[in-house]
Amino acid sequence: MKTSEDVRKLCEEKQIRMIDFKMTDLNGRWRHVTIPVERFDDDIFVYGIGFDGSNYGYAPIEKSDMVFIPDPDTATVDPFAEIPTLTMCGNVCTIGEDENRPFDQYPRNVALKAVEYMKEEQIADRMVIGPEFEFYLLDHVSYNVTPQKCSYSIDTRQAEWNSGIDNGQNSGYQVPYQGGYHAAAPQDVGYNLRSKMCMLLEDWGVKVKYHHHEVGGPGQMEIEVELGDMVDMADKTMIVKYVLKNAAAAEGRTVTFMPKPIYKEAGNGMHVHMLLMKDGAPIFYDKDGYSGLSHTAHYFIGGLLRHIASLCAFTNPSTNSFKRLVPGYEAPVTIGYATSNRSAVIRIPAYAKKPEAKRFELRNPDATANPYYAYSAILMAGLDGIRNKIDPREHGWGPFDCNLYSLSPEEQKKIQSLPRSMGEALDALENDHDYLTAGGVFPQRLIDIWLERKRKELQEIEQIPSPSEFKYYYDL
Repeated sequence: MKTSEDVRKLCEEKQIRMIDFKMTDLNGRWRHVTIPVERFDDDIFVYGIGFDGSNYGYAPIEKSDMVFIPDPDTATVDPFAEIPTLTMCGNVCTIGEDENRPFDQYPRNVALKAVEYMKEEQIADRMVIGPEFEFYLLDHVSYNVTPQKCSYSIDTRQAEWNSGIDNGQNSGYQVPYQGGYHAAAPQDVGYNLRSKMCMLLEDWGVKVKYHHHEVGGPGQMEIEVELGDMVDMADKTMIVKYVLKNAAAAEGRTVTFMPKPIYKEAGNGMHVHMLLMKDGAPIFYDKDGYSGLSHTAHYFIGGLLRHIASLCAFTNPSTNSFKRLVPGYEAPVTIGYATSNRSAVIRIPAYAKKPEAKRFELRNPDATANPYYAYSAILMAGLDGIRNKIDPREHGWGPFDCNLYSLSPEEQKKIQSLPRSMGEALDALENDHDYLTAGGVFPQRLIDIWLERKRKELQEIEQIPSPSEFKYYYDL
């Protein structure tokens, strides 16, 4: 753990001139405030930096003035700032007469509260997770949404659609349609940049497991990180997105985590691996259980599957999310679990055999999620399953050791499906959120404002004519 004295020493060592404070808004975007290093003192860790919270999207409180309290343990040098800059994230408080109070809607505070609740219930003392980051690396993107024009255009030189360009500069090394999985150079034109991204992440304290080209031919990539504690990993999810976007921008390229940016190509997920620890021991392992999982692990799975529809409102909070959750692209569409089955929404990796590595992954989330809310909601659903001993086998949720995509239509009708739209997920959240408000982890005001803002977003998008509607209906 760093102290304010450590931060000052780091500033001297790195000749820091500016200190940057990164805050997270309701949707999961970083915002920031920067001060000269000369203005930095110990009072900042007590009284914080004041700002107007009404602009961040949260439900209004009696007074909109808030303070950001930086966490010195998150201090690191921002590799993208031209002026030597130290950056920190932290927590947001409301201003009280005697002392500041943690703002209960702030994403990082919700995550801290979820972990605290898990400990109070004496179920576990660590929630360990590992997200996988899929993204597209592109050379160009443009979009336009106006009353008289609605369009978008993307391009990357490695895409199959560029194989016919005859301008004297075409290498002929395009990646085939849906043929990018583990593609090597020269087809993999993002290889060197991904390695740079990984080194930047390592320097920031994010441990990288590996990186590779993913299935999507027009530049789909993946970087997977090592497992870590939930709140820390939520911080690191924000760091990963920041580093990848800025590293690409520095080379004149662009990164998107949109779940489905390219029609008929693989979508971008953010699969989340998870396990619980108590007193230093894993509680998801049982050598005699199905796939090596304990009863506790099965109950956790049961909680996830019971609440999966409402969970999607936080783990898949965009209209674009549900364009990814369709058959044929290794994305889940049904409610169930199994070993080594990528068509199930919960997959148990067969290669994770050691007790301390025994885990499963939730495959529906994507990176349009606010990671603090999404990971907290996942934890709360799992804890509800443990507390109420929800056995997924008793509810017909598996295990499904078969390809769920290949089932007949009659067999598929027997299996529950994930929400097919953002509207369905929001309706599910409205009707099923008691597991989130347990222990005061998710305040009701947060859920209300989330539903209100997301429904407004959905209504606006649904009212915009799309180019495909012109294709089908213009001449009728």
